[in-house]
Amino acid sequence: MRKSIIALALAAAGGLPAAAFGQTAAPAAAPSDHTFAGNLGLFSEYRFRGISQTFAKPAIQGGIDYSHSSGLYLGNWNSNVNSGAGYPSGNLEMDFYGGWKKAWGDWGLDVGYLYYYYPGTNANAAAGTTLVNPKNPANVHNGSIDNKEVYVGGSWKWISAKYFYSVGDYFSAPGTKGSNYLDVSANYDLGGGWGLVGHVGSFRLKGWSTGTDATNGNYTDWKVGVTKDLSGWVLGAAYLDTSAKGSCNAANPGYYCFGNSLPVAAGGTKFKDAGKGVVLVSVSKSF
Repeated sequence: MRKSIIALALAAAGGLPAAAFGQTAAPAAAPSDHTFAGNLGLFSEYRFRGISQTFAKPAIQGGIDYSHSSGLYLGNWNSNVNSGAGYPSGNLEMDFYGGWKKAWGDWGLDVGYLYYYYPGTNANAAAGTTLVNPKNPANVHNGSIDNKEVYVGGSWKWISAKYFYSVGDYFSAPGTKGSNYLDVSANYDLGGGWGLVGHVGSFRLKGWSTGTDATNGNYTDWKVGVTKDLSGWVLGAAYLDTSAKGSCNAANPGYYCFGNSLPVAAGGTKFKDAGKGVVLVSVSKSF
């Protein structure tokens, strides 16, 4: 009897399995079909497809994601932006997306829809911010700025590719439906918390003048960098550059020469080449 009491005490303390004495351990809880995740980061600049959105100023970015075991997902991501990047009277980007993705071993597939919303934006003739298609001056846009895209992507191990197609006017520029972007990226784990990142992207602006003048919106962008994970905080540094025409020469301004405000601020507006090469640094965390 004493021996049994000692054995049961050891089992209760984890020394022996309870099943050895005819007791059944409580079944493990089944994993949930629902997953929520968030992310938050500070970046030296916000570059969207290689083009500056914050006039070379820092950006705070973050979002939240929901995913289901079936592969369905929904999410929201947000960042500050500069009105001069094409968002008259606006300073915030809010992205809403949903889709389905699945992995089979080293292979993955991702399809979905992405909506870009810029609260408070207002392109209007009175402020001189009406968007006009240079190929058809009668085709104009007044009102809020947004963008709608569908996408399909695939991945293999640490390499991925994703194609985005605009199902409406690209960021409300009239007549640009069908504009598209191809993103090819790599994220390689070097071990010890270090990672190597690389990217090449190609953008094609449809329905707009595509000569060598100021309205040429087509370009390629690329990036190479490293990341370091420090107890869940990820530090990043990368060099990014583009072939975008962003010259701010007054005689022949590039399509991606952006001002620091829209409408033009009293006292004048400063201008920058929004596609010029830059070193980006960041710190971010997922939770």
